[in-house]
Amino acid sequence: MLRLSKKRLFAIEAVVDIAYHTGTEPVRSSDISRRQGIPRRYLEQVLQELVHKGILAGQRGPRGGYRLARERRRITVGDIMRVVGALEGATDPVAEPDGSEIAVKVIRPLWDDLQREIMEHLDSLTVEDLCRRARDLQVPSEAARVPDFSI
Repeated sequence: MLRLSKKRLFAIEAVVDIAYHTGTEPVRSSDISRRQGIPRRYLEQVLQELVHKGILAGQRGPRGGYRLARERRRITVGDIMRVVGALEGATDPVAEPDGSEIAVKVIRPLWDDLQREIMEHLDSLTVEDLCRRARDLQVPSEAARVPDFSI
């Protein structure tokens, strides 16, 4: 069932945070936790799964942290939702074969259509779109404060 669980919300926030605040160094999970108010116990599990599924890249060590594994415009909110949905492992009652005739023939197909429409919309929304929205709303970025000395 499509629902916005805390893990899904935290995953979207974390990926957008990484995209929005990335400077020259990877983003540390402690910085994401501080900025977004996400408990570290949720965050680490979600970040590792996003690395495993190729949305993020992790870098170990004292200068370690997380970066996007692909360009912002190539990561959709739908991608993130699917990764965390699989991590949560909840069964979707809409997919169950048993139930009344009204449930099986009317209500579940209605809910299935609604979920499909929502996922199509989330698949059309990229991390770049959300970063652009944050810039338009003048959300401060810590990356803007980090001097970039590359030539």
